Amino acid sequence: MPAEVNVEQAVPFFMISNMEKSLRFYTDGLGFAMTKKWIDEGKLRWCWLQLGGAALMLQEYRADSPFHATKLGQGVAICFQCKDAIAIYREIIARGLQPLQQPFVGNAMWVTTIIDPDGYKLDFESPTDAPEESEYRSTSQ
Repeated sequence: MPAEVNVEQAVPFFMISNMEKSLRFYTDGLGFAMTKKWIDEGKLRWCWLQLGGAALMLQEYRADSPFHATKLGQGVAICFQCKDAIAIYREIIARGLQPLQQPFVGNAMWVTTIIDPDGYKLDFESPTDAPEESEYRSTSQ
């Protein structure tokens, strides 16, 4: 008899350089909601952000941290599986953010990519039957 699975969710934890800038990007730009937070010495130090069934955590490096000047986000990509990556693209544009490129089909999925203020790559992906390497062209272009 298999043991009960105890793991329920993996949540990316991003160390960031500027909490206010990142919160504007994630909440105002992408539509995440802050559901948990840690205030230390009157300053927001950590938060949990939720968008549908996906979540991520942000924590700002303290100015005296030896990692404060480190290039953040390099080599990190988070892939959010969603119902409609093209709808995410439209929402991102409507909120004033600039995606990395037009959505395209890769690995049988539409992919909308955006880079956060610290260089973390966020891919929003949804299944499709469109041919590989197809590119989305909006009717307003």
